[in-house]
Amino acid sequence: MLTADLIVADLRAKGKESTRKIYARHGMAEERVLGVSVADLKVIAKSIKGQQALACELYATGIMDAMYLAGLVANGAKISGPELTEMLGDAADLQMVSEYTIPWLAIENARARELALEWIGSGTEHVAAAGWATYLGLCATKADEELDMAEIERLLDVIAAGIHEAPNRVRGAMNSFVIAVGTYVKPLLGKAKTVAQQIGEVYVDVGDTACKIPLATEYIEKVESMGRVGKKRKTMRC
Repeated sequence: MLTADLIVADLRAKGKESTRKIYARHGMAEERVLGVSVADLKVIAKSIKGQQALACELYATGIMDAMYLAGLVANGAKISGPELTEMLGDAADLQMVSEYTIPWLAIENARARELALEWIGSGTEHVAAAGWATYLGLCATKADEELDMAEIERLLDVIAAGIHEAPNRVRGAMNSFVIAVGTYVKPLLGKAKTVAQQIGEVYVDVGDTACKIPLATEYIEKVESMGRVGKKRKTMRC
């Protein structure tokens, strides 16, 4: 029977220094990263699918690779709102966890929208970025009838007014939110395109990498030209 200790030992064996350095260049805390590829994590995730308690134990290790793995396995509907907030607090300096793992879990929770708004209002950079990532996940996966259009419009206005003064990682998450609304929420396509034009190019320090922040106008127009606006995703996990 697989245990958290056995899995972590396996992760340590699979970790590569080259991959660890890549994660570090993206700004993640190098001392908390083993350097396991996402492809390897997905293989392990299949072998422990549905094991909620084990996933929570892996997350509690504080090791980025194990925390990301936990997000591939855990069911966010079975984690309370306060627990998700506590888990997010443990993800500082681990963007792959705070901006991906936690939002994946949060959008499965009954309090997803409430949590997203609470986190967006935080003065802590990684928490606020997670809030925007969570709300964009709702836009991408929930039927338009389940979304509060007026609230999303207000959030777009917040972005238009303040994205360039927002903290670094929050700027990136805000830009992604505009793209998500324009891509997945068809009734707000026009509004999203207007805001995308207003914000223009968004600068985000992505560390010593070649990563580029997509221009929201171009991204939305590309999806629109393909006739895919409004096509929802089944999951945000990747």
